[in-house]
Amino acid sequence: MKWLIPFVINAVALLAADYLIKGIYLSGIGPAILAAVALGLVNTLIRPVLIVLTLPLSLLTLGLFILVINAITFSLASLLVPGFHVDSFGAAFLGAILTSIVSWFLNMLLRDR
Repeated sequence: MKWLIPFVINAVALLAADYLIKGIYLSGIGPAILAAVALGLVNTLIRPVLIVLTLPLSLLTLGLFILVINAITFSLASLLVPGFHVDSFGAAFLGAILTSIVSWFLNMLLRDR
């Protein structure tokens, strides 16, 4: 059951983004958990390819272009999950940042010591 904890943490982070950011919509906890799984898959399979393809641009911007890649993967995850919708690139950008911060904070609170 320990393998489920990261998905629940990401689902809570996505629900926080739904609550705080206008333009991100989740229709419940089920789509939030599915969106967390989709986000994990997109970040595992597609994000590394995007990072390699945009490496020169990332180096030129001192790594700030990674934030754009995070927004793209966030939007892509929303396309894969019914009940999870992102209106704009700006909402995806803010949602990716907020989800990362909330996930990091919850992981720090719940980590094994």
